[in-house]
Amino acid sequence: MKHEALPQIQLGRLRLRNGLWLAPMAGITNGPFRLLCARGGAGLVVTEMVSADSLRYGNRKSMRMLDITPGERPVAIQIFGADPQAMALAAKLAEEAGADVIDINAGCPVKKVLKAGAGSALMKRPDLLADITAAVVNAVKVPVTVKTRVGLKAGAVLGPELARLAEGEGATAVVIHGRYAEAFHTGPVDLDAVAATAAAVKIPVIGNGGVKDAAGARGMLEAGCAGISIGRAAAGNPFIFSDIAGVLSGSAAEERRPQDALKLFLEFLELNCGVYGPENGVVRARKLIGYWLKGLKGAAALRGAFMEKKTLNEARTLLVEYLHSAR
Repeated sequence: MKHEALPQIQLGRLRLRNGLWLAPMAGITNGPFRLLCARGGAGLVVTEMVSADSLRYGNRKSMRMLDITPGERPVAIQIFGADPQAMALAAKLAEEAGADVIDINAGCPVKKVLKAGAGSALMKRPDLLADITAAVVNAVKVPVTVKTRVGLKAGAVLGPELARLAEGEGATAVVIHGRYAEAFHTGPVDLDAVAATAAAVKIPVIGNGGVKDAAGARGMLEAGCAGISIGRAAAGNPFIFSDIAGVLSGSAAEERRPQDALKLFLEFLELNCGVYGPENGVVRARKLIGYWLKGLKGAAALRGAFMEKKTLNEARTLLVEYLHSAR
């Protein structure tokens, strides 16, 4: 799927079909969900962030987060940590697992991550971020990207400096979240800071934060970004990538009914249970159900009922019966 408004992006030897990426989201961007987003037009899908320390100690749950489904490629595995050696080892393990790209998290503002000195804490320690980036780049043959934010606090723009640092240590692209770390995932995006970051380097800069339609994507492109990374807006619509690509290339947006989203969620549920088992797969799907029910009549009641279901058969029966009644 090639669109003139979204040129292909080159990351080292890897050429991506477009500049629309799925952003990593904890508890959401697992294999089944990434598979749907790849099918929905994403040029690159990204895993949930994986702890480098957990991988170093062979944590079973973290090791399983490296699993890749062939149909989801190309895929980036995002790792986080504060120790260059641990990050280098994590990158090697991710590459061995089949990652097409290694993404370094230097922007997550969650307390648990900050306590480990990782995520946006690295924005306060550029020397350490430089060491981590260099260690990861030297440890693998696949392209390495760095995800960070425009700054820690409003008005104190760090994006250009951090992008130049990443470029200098061999990163092939920078993903820049347009909100400051103190804002987490709410409030306006600082497009001027995003533009300054994009202008500071020659490698592709991918804009992230608050993009939910073609207008938002266009704003990032006009700020100088080579592509856009989409998170929460994809959580309820894995086809947002082809929707945006189509509009940017002059096509009309494809109309989808709320019932169509629920049918797609049923497919996601089946895939999830195939990976995690008929009970654990349902539990893991609970985090997403609210996103997919938007616009449906009786959504709150349906969500509450879904939360009580424990097996695939129970959950499937609930959703199928709802679809039949909606007709």
